[in-house]
Amino acid sequence: MISAALLLFIILDPLGNVPVFLSLLRTLPPERQRIVLARELLIALGVLMLFLWGGKYALEVMHLRQESVSIAGGIVLFLIGIRMIFPPPEGLMGELPDGEPFIVPMAIPLVAGPSGMAAVMLMGSEDPGRLVDWSIALMMAWGATAAILFAAPLLYRILGRRVLTAVERLMGMLLVAISVQMFLDGLGTYLQFAPP
Repeated sequence: MISAALLLFIILDPLGNVPVFLSLLRTLPPERQRIVLARELLIALGVLMLFLWGGKYALEVMHLRQESVSIAGGIVLFLIGIRMIFPPPEGLMGELPDGEPFIVPMAIPLVAGPSGMAAVMLMGSEDPGRLVDWSIALMMAWGATAAILFAAPLLYRILGRRVLTAVERLMGMLLVAISVQMFLDGLGTYLQFAPP
């Protein structure tokens, strides 16, 4: 459960999101910033829980095997990790719309991104008997993410942009390693059970 929570925490990437969230919320008054942040975090949690609990059924409806989700999740995580290590000029998730953010881009894809959705769907479909454990792991990762994002202005003042960038790149390297393992696990399972 702890390792699942750590994996989800890395995928949710709160430290990497601090500068993006600050830039998205800087035009709003401080009280409104907290309300918007809480709303977006709750939406992201709801989406991730939906994918965790309903992912197995979605896979069955779409006739997808767990190995394909593992391989696809590994590829998506790899791409996100590479973008964390070598961020493009327009930011991790591309161009951001103007005005008060609602669902996009803060809740989705910055917190509940494709990699997070794939990871929780994979957890839920691989071991459906432990959905309560995975839910607790997701709540732990989400709680730590929320705490960091609510402390974003303070963190930014204390650590500065350089340290936050270095931490984000370190998280990106960890994510690349995790993604390669996910890809190899999915490929290994496929090769083991593939029809001759």
